[in-house]
Amino acid sequence: MQVTDARGMSAVEIAALMRKKAFDECELSPGVQAGVTAMFGAPLTAAQVVERIVTDVRAGGDGKLLYYTNLIDKAGLSVQNIRVSEAEFAEARRSVDKEVVEAIERAIANVRRFHEEQLPKTWLTNRECGAMLGQKVTPVDSVGIYVPGGTAAYPSSVIMNAVPATVAGVPRIVMAVPPGRDGKVNPYVLVTAELIGVREIYKMGGAQAIAALAFGTETVPKVEKITGPGNIFVTLAKKAVYGHCDIDMLAGPSEILIIADDGADPKYLAADLLSQAEHDPLASAILVTDSELLGNAVAAELEVQLAALPRQEIAALSLANHGKIIIASDMETVIEMANISAPEHLEVMTKEPFALLPYLRNAGAIFLGAYSPEPLGDYYAGPNHILPTGGTASFYSVLNVETFMKKTSIIAYTQGALTAVGSDVIKMAEAEGLQAHANAIRVRMEKR
Repeated sequence: MQVTDARGMSAVEIAALMRKKAFDECELSPGVQAGVTAMFGAPLTAAQVVERIVTDVRAGGDGKLLYYTNLIDKAGLSVQNIRVSEAEFAEARRSVDKEVVEAIERAIANVRRFHEEQLPKTWLTNRECGAMLGQKVTPVDSVGIYVPGGTAAYPSSVIMNAVPATVAGVPRIVMAVPPGRDGKVNPYVLVTAELIGVREIYKMGGAQAIAALAFGTETVPKVEKITGPGNIFVTLAKKAVYGHCDIDMLAGPSEILIIADDGADPKYLAADLLSQAEHDPLASAILVTDSELLGNAVAAELEVQLAALPRQEIAALSLANHGKIIIASDMETVIEMANISAPEHLEVMTKEPFALLPYLRNAGAIFLGAYSPEPLGDYYAGPNHILPTGGTASFYSVLNVETFMKKTSIIAYTQGALTAVGSDVIKMAEAEGLQAHANAIRVRMEKR
């Protein structure tokens, strides 16, 4: 991977270097574009594909949902078998490795414990003249969690979506997961969902699944919120249905940025960069350091480790197109580069990582020290791994318990409390030309 010397760059040049494309600026690969053209008879953009699918499923219900599911996933599904059956849950339980399931159970416990500590509370406070103000916290009635699937299996995404929803108290949790060509869902995904208590699972993926969750079909009841990561079509579909239901965030390809000084181990840094690069050719893996010697050592180590990776081709494309090793003039500039990038995952591999924590403003998750690698957060530690990407960590938060809850204000004034402030409210309402607002206060004050 190429090493970029940024020590002589201006602030404007540094900002340009750290800028990432937004999720909707990503172009379809030639293979995907060819598939789109064959499917729709024209070279549509990802946004045009999503608009067509969402519109069709909204209007056509089950028929269009199954049409696109079978066209894209070639799973041969019908109304009778699109929902995971009791027999499929039982088959999944029989086919999984006991030790893997035990590890999953421990991960679930860690994630549940962390999210229980996030729980907000309903509260009321007493104010002047007997007035009371407060906030009521209520879980949403239903949520649809999207778990990527098909040729891949992500039980960790089931954990990170479903556990905080159950901790929040959501009464109905629906899961959507793309089926394999055999019409089945990966057994570890099913077993993980069952362990958490999610049993309403539909074998559907892509934009058609998002549309079905948002608008409902004859078979799939609509939900109030949709969460979970997916490809560009899933993300654009979530954007398209927002307002008809809520969503968690608009996430793009995976990314990692590592801050390191001359005390960091090049082997650790290379391994962690590759842990994200192997996700996707569009994934971003960046190292920013004030040590030229370290930067060159990591570049050499990447070549060694890359050669041994099963997903070598994917990781190589990611590093070539979106990877960077940047040499900065000092640690202050390193930190500012990280804040500009606002990465999904930010690792701090310095001699005193906690000393930098107060200065790191923008990141989805921060991993401090040599023994807190990013995959620990992906699977096991407890914090959520569904994180803002593409620089959106400057204004988005990690998925959390409050993602699945809504807050309602509570106002309870006594007659005396209203009398004490009523004239101020009347003056403000009349200044805005809203006489009925003013009258609603005045009639109560006159009654006394």
